[in-house]
Amino acid sequence: MKIVVSALRQFIQIAIIAGWSHPAEAHAILISSTPSIQGTVVTGTIAFKIKYNSRIDHHRSRLTLSVDAGAKSTLAINPGSPVDEIDASATLRPGHYSLRWQVLAVDGHITRGDIPFTVTEK
Repeated sequence: MKIVVSALRQFIQIAIIAGWSHPAEAHAILISSTPSIQGTVVTGTIAFKIKYNSRIDHHRSRLTLSVDAGAKSTLAINPGSPVDEIDASATLRPGHYSLRWQVLAVDGHITRGDIPFTVTEK
C-alpha cells in the first residue's frame, strides 16, 4: 500500500510541475506596425505589417482600412504571414487613413485597435 501511495504522490507532483512549466498565453498585443502609428508614407502600394506578441489565428482576424473617416474596405490578409504577424497591402492615394485590426489570439481572446497614418505625394 505504501508503494501505491508513494507512486500516486510522485504522479501528482509531476503533473503539478508539468502544468506550471507551460507559460500562460497572453492576449495579442501590438508590438510594431508598418506604417507606424501616426506615421507617414508616400503614395503607391503600401505593405502593411502588424506584429503581435503572440501567435494569432489568421482566419479569424480582420483588417479594415478607412480613408478620411469615410469609405471603408476590408483588406485580404496574406496567407503566408508569420504566425505572430498580419501582412496585407493596398494601393493608396494621399489622405488620412486608419487601419483597424482585430485579431484572435491562440488564447481565445479577441483584441483590436487602430493605426492612424497619412499618405502623402512623393
